[in-house]
Amino acid sequence: MADIEVLGGGIANAGAVLRDGDHVLRPVTAHTPTVHAFLRFLRDEGFEAASQPIGVDPDGRERLSYIAGDVAVPPYPAWAQSDMALATAAALLRRMHDVSARYVAPSWATWSDEMADPDAGIAPAVDLVICHNDVCLENLVYRDQVAVGLLDFDFAAPGRRVHDLATLARMNVPIDTDEDAALLGRCGPFDPMGRLRVVADAYGLPPDRTE
Repeated sequence: MADIEVLGGGIANAGAVLRDGDHVLRPVTAHTPTVHAFLRFLRDEGFEAASQPIGVDPDGRERLSYIAGDVAVPPYPAWAQSDMALATAAALLRRMHDVSARYVAPSWATWSDEMADPDAGIAPAVDLVICHNDVCLENLVYRDQVAVGLLDFDFAAPGRRVHDLATLARMNVPIDTDEDAALLGRCGPFDPMGRLRVVADAYGLPPDRTE
């Protein structure tokens, strides 16, 4: 137990995510088998920014590979709020979307609807990918201000790319009240529209960005 480290960050699993050497232990959900199948696909396709599922321990916790790097938690450090950190997060999400567009989920798959795209059910199937839905600073791993890892796929679900990107922007630009930004230790003032453009450009949105 001396090598066990409690990892900070998060809300739903605060205090329950542990590092055990090269592995991370987390509580499972009803959707863990689905998430593990998706993570294995991402890794098999060469997307190493997601953890490799190891399995589920006898005590019921999932075991994942540990991604080395820096994770920002409130009060957020200045480096995590730079335009470079923001742009590389958007670019990393684009890479994940491009890979997940090729994913065919098994017939038994179940996904969380807690943060899922509300319009996924009416969008053309060709427009859907597996979205992360919770790309906040606490779920990003950085090295030298470059986003290299995505954590916590508990809320992953099929959806439109633009919904996932808008969620990232809301939490990381941030598009927030001054009061809430202060509570999280944001070091602004920020130019929300300028930083939103950073997100759109880094993701590679086309010139028509009306949606």
